[in-house]
Amino acid sequence: MQMKGTDGPKRDKRIYLALIHHPVVDRKGDIITSAVTNLDLHDISRAAKTYGARAVFCITPLEDQQQLIRRLVDHWTDGYGAQYNPDRRKALELLHVTATAEAAKARVAAWEKVTPHTIATSARRHHRSIDCSELGRRLSDGTPHLILFGTAWGLAPDAIAAADAVLAPVEGAGTYNHLSVRSAVAIILDRLAGRMENIQTDR
Repeated sequence: MQMKGTDGPKRDKRIYLALIHHPVVDRKGDIITSAVTNLDLHDISRAAKTYGARAVFCITPLEDQQQLIRRLVDHWTDGYGAQYNPDRRKALELLHVTATAEAAKARVAAWEKVTPHTIATSARRHHRSIDCSELGRRLSDGTPHLILFGTAWGLAPDAIAAADAVLAPVEGAGTYNHLSVRSAVAIILDRLAGRMENIQTDR
């Protein structure tokens, strides 16, 4: 059965996103479960649809948070919101909820008939870091990749260690590096799947 939200032309890059709410860390480095943010779900789903990602997983073990996500998806895909804003419906159709990243990985494996590679993200450099150009090359052979984004103050160390690779951080012009997860997702998607011909240079 074809999964919801994957209609349209076949895409070369099999990109899946996971927004992790557990295990993540707080500012002191303690392991926590962060709260789901409505704005994150909308904006990341819209970015995913724009850049051709195949699905977005919201990862939380909390049942009340899972129910909140399902109600939101139902409203925008089958309820009043589907008629009110069809463009938002197309984006929210990509959104799924699981209790763990492993469950999301298993679901992608079932859809794709092959186990996806997992890529952790972090605002810090890691000894296993790869840059977006390297990840783009890995995606070009058609292998599905599940990119993990941490909420709060980022993915817990064990979550990073369990991934197949770590994506180098998005870095700006200076030392300040506190992007929202929504911004980081959009920047990384543009680097991986954006149309480079749209970039103009001075002549």
